Amino acid sequence: MKYVEKQAKTVEDAITEALVEMGATSDQVTVEVIEKGPSGLMSIFSNKLAKVRVYKKINVEQVAYEFLEEVFQKMNIEVNIHVTLDEHNNMTVDLSGPSMGVLIGKRGQTLDSLQYLVSLVVNKEADSYMRVKLDTENYRDRRKETLETLAKNLAHKVKITKKKFILEPMNPYERRIIHSTLQNNKSVETHSEGDEPYRKVVITPSSKNINKPKESIGPKTTYKRVVKKQ
Repeated sequence: MKYVEKQAKTVEDAITEALVEMGATSDQVTVEVIEKGPSGLMSIFSNKLAKVRVYKKINVEQVAYEFLEEVFQKMNIEVNIHVTLDEHNNMTVDLSGPSMGVLIGKRGQTLDSLQYLVSLVVNKEADSYMRVKLDTENYRDRRKETLETLAKNLAHKVKITKKKFILEPMNPYERRIIHSTLQNNKSVETHSEGDEPYRKVVITPSSKNINKPKESIGPKTTYKRVVKKQ
């Protein structure tokens, strides 16, 4: 968070000087008093000054909105932007309009790129790390359902064929969906390999089911006790 430090005879004067420099009003800032300075008659004879640090409050929703508004203006497309924060300070940006297919891109790559850029811009201004989710037409949930179904179908294929399957490159969020969907599937295992942005999920038969010795099945040997008559 950006701030200005000022010194003056009184705390009030120091705050006023900071507000003038920042071009802000008192409701747009938070103030940290570093030195109160002398009070009463002592203030007349003392050279000690009050010192304050004034922080300008950042509206991260507005930061995200204005950034995207500028991007869409340069792309010459009309987009409605709705920004919200939840109780955990996570940001959701919902986009709507006639050209959403362009914003989604192939397998959501354009949407992912926009989300990454918004996250960079917002977290540059935020006090602490803020998770940003950019979505349109419920694409994220629809994509999640598609990947979950794909993961289950491929797991069945791997189980039947006993051969590994390498998926197409995915972003970290989509890879987590595949791993999470199959984490309790005892027939297969998953891991990621490769470097970003070409990192892929690999589904393999479970190592617990490979080369497992089969139970020997054969004729049972029975023992009959013969008792001779005395």
